[in-house]
Amino acid sequence: MSEDSNTYIAHTADDGRVQSVKEHLEQTAELSAENAVTEFKDIARCCGLYHDLGKYSPKFQRYIRGSGQKVEHARFGASRIKNNCKTSYADMLAYCICGHHAGLPDGGVRNDNPEQSTLNGMLKRELYDCSEFDKEIGDWFPDDFLFEELKKLPDNKERIEAYSFFTRYFYSCLTDADFIDTERFCAPDTERGLDGDIIAAYKKVCAKLDGFKCETALQNVRSVIQSQVYDCVENGDADIYMLDMPTGSGKTLCSIKAALQLAIKKDKKRIVYIMPYTSIIEQTAEVFENIFGSSLPVLQHHSNYDFDDPEKAADESGITNEKLKKACENYDAPLIITTNVQFFESLYHNKSSRLRKLHNLAESVLVFDEIHALPVEYIQPCLRGIGYITKYLHSTAILMSATMPDYTRFAEKFIPQSTIEYAVKDKRLFGIFDKCKYQYIGQNDLGSIAEKALEQENALVIVNKKSTARELYNICKTSADHEVYHLSTYMTPLDRSDTISRIRASLDNGRKTVVISTSLIEAGVDLDFKSVFREIAGLDNIVQSGGRCNREGRMNSGNVFVFELGPLHREIAVKANITRKLFEEFENISSQKAVQEYYDRIFAVSDKEIETNSITEMMGGDMRVSGIPFRSYAQRFKFIEKETVGIVIPCEENAELIKSLKYGARSAMRKLQRYCASVNKYEFDYMVESGTVQNLYGNIYMLSAPEYYSKETGLDIKKEFNLII
Repeated sequence: MSEDSNTYIAHTADDGRVQSVKEHLEQTAELSAENAVTEFKDIARCCGLYHDLGKYSPKFQRYIRGSGQKVEHARFGASRIKNNCKTSYADMLAYCICGHHAGLPDGGVRNDNPEQSTLNGMLKRELYDCSEFDKEIGDWFPDDFLFEELKKLPDNKERIEAYSFFTRYFYSCLTDADFIDTERFCAPDTERGLDGDIIAAYKKVCAKLDGFKCETALQNVRSVIQSQVYDCVENGDADIYMLDMPTGSGKTLCSIKAALQLAIKKDKKRIVYIMPYTSIIEQTAEVFENIFGSSLPVLQHHSNYDFDDPEKAADESGITNEKLKKACENYDAPLIITTNVQFFESLYHNKSSRLRKLHNLAESVLVFDEIHALPVEYIQPCLRGIGYITKYLHSTAILMSATMPDYTRFAEKFIPQSTIEYAVKDKRLFGIFDKCKYQYIGQNDLGSIAEKALEQENALVIVNKKSTARELYNICKTSADHEVYHLSTYMTPLDRSDTISRIRASLDNGRKTVVISTSLIEAGVDLDFKSVFREIAGLDNIVQSGGRCNREGRMNSGNVFVFELGPLHREIAVKANITRKLFEEFENISSQKAVQEYYDRIFAVSDKEIETNSITEMMGGDMRVSGIPFRSYAQRFKFIEKETVGIVIPCEENAELIKSLKYGARSAMRKLQRYCASVNKYEFDYMVESGTVQNLYGNIYMLSAPEYYSKETGLDIKKEFNLII
């Protein structure tokens, strides 16, 4: 509409159009309701209706008409709801509305003063006349459906935890709706959302699985176990399915077929595939893209992806980078692959940039790969989050691992409202996947490990440090009898993929082969070796390594040799100590009993951290004394993740991309990701100081000294680091 002196304005567009406060509130309210599941639509609508009530104030109207004096407007709607709405959700909406720009605040205590940024502090600030709201809209508060849900919970802690979740959920519904309505007004030509055909994708993955040979006993058992999974999800009705399947049983394709099956059966909107490591995300995305093609676009959301593309340049699929970036903002896509860090830190964040996507986790299938890799101290909030999304937002979760911890006692304590079912009921056939013997061979040096590996027809050696991998590779590559390969994140994804292809060809052709790798090969890489050597680490790493040994069961038994090289990083040392003791106590350390004993001991070490890591514990457990510390808990909720930097490695193939990036064509960045090698932050700082990298554009850096990179071993910055993968 055009500006009128009697119009209360919410937004102005560059072309002179204005959006009235009434229009914005009513449209945001409807979008917020659309974002919510059926039973919570009215509460979400109410949140949208009040969020910008403060824009009716004369001070805000003077500001938006050009006074230049900014004025707060978020607290007005929060105050109105707090004063006039006597329901269980009133405080939730007050948090959401007060924080819809700056983020969910801490609740604070009753005697907080107006200068403090807590909810209690902000609600004490001066209010201005907003009576036009009553004339144009007026109060409306829906029935308190939520009260009945909260009343069902067994104790005060459970109610506070659920209350916190629902607050973040309504905040997600509101902030995404507010952003979308504003975008539609200010930039009406913006394209959003990715489409896909889930049924077509299901048919393609079925065809892929049907095309596999079943020649060995192991391959036949793999098919039988997978059939149990498909039967379970077809006939079951659980909130959470546990996919406890042995290494080598084909979990990746089995899980995506089961997820698609559930999505079709239960009419779910999307599948979100959550993985612990960026390296296996890239591998898994490539597998899915090759199967699904254009039927189901794969949206990758992790730290290695950059969608900042003002030119909206399209990739090979025809989907613009801008559209992909916007889909990442709120997960408006049918298939998303992301990391544990992105998923769970978004779930417990307090900022709209992260929480916007929470509402789109509703009515979805969530697949958690390598669930055992969850940081132990975060088991409580992670399980709670999965439980709330499945119970209240009508999603279904699949938790899978080859070394599945027994989460039973944690589930009973933290998500008692969720129904859990093990997808593989008959585990008697698991024994066929015991296709290798695990032997502890004690302390060794690199020379002796190289000698032992080169005695084998083919062997995989996995070490804990990237520097160790390079050193061992240099020792082994002098062999005249073996083809020797190296893998680590010092290499670019392109060179790693090329190396894996050459390794596969070498093994398929029966050539003598030795591969030196870091732990990146332990998951998502389908290679089959007769012998595996693994530097000691956690038992889960040892068993995952064993999954690369005699993978197809063509021999009676392969061999996994566990060795030690010297001092370990503290985190690995704790796990390695437990593993070492299990070798003394169990004949087969890959047995289910040994695996459970390992996790029992790991959990015992962190029992106090598991029990106390909750927002309820942080606030003292009483909402009458202290409000919910959303901001403080979000700042504390940080998965341990090593800070890494991607360095662009220049070559003939990417010269034009680099040239265009130098001149501001940010669309090139996404394509350059496959030419980036990862280094630790302190390595990067050293490279900057030594002049071996140069800034290309923004925070994008390129290797300036080609001799520092080898396609065989990746980056070598000429300095020793104790890097743990």
